Amino acid sequence: MREALQFYIDGRWVAPHGSTVIDVIDPADAGVAGRVAIGDAADVDVAVAAARRAFDGFSRTSVTERAELLDAIIAAYQKRAGDFADAVTAEMGAPAWLASAAQVPIGLAHLQVARQLLDDYAFSEQRGATLLVKEPVGVCGFITPWNWPLNQIACKVAPALAVGCTMVLKPSEVAPFTGHIFAEVLAEAGVPAGVFNLVHGDGPGVGAALSSHPEVDMVSFTGSTRAGVEVARAAAPTVKRVHQELGGKSANIVLPSADLEQAVTGGVGAMMVNSGQSCNAPSRMLVPAAAMPRAKEIAAEAAATHNVGAPSSNAKLGPVVSGVQWDKIQRLIQAGIDEGATLVAGGPGRPEGLEQGFYVRPTVFADVTNDMEIAREEIFGPVLTILGYDDVEQAIGIANDTPYGLAAYVQGEQQEAQAVAARLRAGQVYLNYPELDMTAPFGGYKQSGNGREWGAHAFGEFLEVKAVMGVAAADR
Repeated sequence: MREALQFYIDGRWVAPHGSTVIDVIDPADAGVAGRVAIGDAADVDVAVAAARRAFDGFSRTSVTERAELLDAIIAAYQKRAGDFADAVTAEMGAPAWLASAAQVPIGLAHLQVARQLLDDYAFSEQRGATLLVKEPVGVCGFITPWNWPLNQIACKVAPALAVGCTMVLKPSEVAPFTGHIFAEVLAEAGVPAGVFNLVHGDGPGVGAALSSHPEVDMVSFTGSTRAGVEVARAAAPTVKRVHQELGGKSANIVLPSADLEQAVTGGVGAMMVNSGQSCNAPSRMLVPAAAMPRAKEIAAEAAATHNVGAPSSNAKLGPVVSGVQWDKIQRLIQAGIDEGATLVAGGPGRPEGLEQGFYVRPTVFADVTNDMEIAREEIFGPVLTILGYDDVEQAIGIANDTPYGLAAYVQGEQQEAQAVAARLRAGQVYLNYPELDMTAPFGGYKQSGNGREWGAHAFGEFLEVKAVMGVAAADR
């Protein structure tokens, strides 16, 4: 039984203001994995005050000092890799192999990228008689989700620390244990008191208080577009900077020049990773209409290889995170059937032999049209939709016909794929399933959010730009 009953504020573990405690549910069997304390606005006030006090000193530390701090955090993180992996599996159901091979390493990678970039990052630039200076934005409020918990914590905390900000983190109350261990890592690494603070809680209590707090200079939120709208509304009266990484319904265009079997098989695999619980998952596959019959066969064969099982097993897919999420996915699978899409794999209900826990059958729909609910709603589960197109121009139109714009995928001859990518309204475009670039800016167009995370672009999100005019180069 795991417990996260204290908050990390001003360099100490402290009792929360209130007494509310909730159970954290293990998605594998719907049992209780542990407990977490739920904070309130009073806890946020204390944490923000600590971050504000720490900001003046930490914002003036040298690049060398912050680089050494990141080195210490990286070392402490690596020592806790096994604990992180166990926590991810317990709280959100990631298979043990996925937790160890992806969930934990991606958090470490963000810390390492920030450390590498810090050595050469230009915090000032002389332009004639004007000196442009980049300074930390201030106190940051971070609200992070449950699906890739360490990724989303580290991709905010690492660049913010690197440039000299202080912060308050609210991890998801659905998956709080990784955030708790992350705070232990930063404490062990010697992060100065008040620079990093952790308050557990829910969105209406802690999230809203962080977003609206007058002493928070920036709020960075990752989650659903619906919740992102509420964060922006709460932040508006204080005119703070709002950074959001929100929903997605990413198209995967399989061009006529693509190897159909490779493209469809790869698309099914990319969709099913993490049980489909990734905001940039390629959930709308577009294939030439003439190739639809064969695409159905390939997709069904590929889906059959994605077995579902307990996170402790070697199964490719574990459960989805919660009963609420399971119910939503089941409703949308049924909606696809009711709307007349062709079910070529999976379907409603749990996989055979998995009556306990929140398991979903890997599902593929074909003959989908872009006006169907399953083509427009972010399902956030292992459900792929396949749509047909008559020509590439139509495929581009369908791909862009969505309120989202987080990511897009194109498969086919390289030059043609690049030409198509240039016309897609998405923050990232993946050509022919490339290796992940941890320095590439991550973020979306339209209702997928604003701003960018990852790499050097993330540094810019946490910096203000000051122009000092009348500065001679020799005076620097």
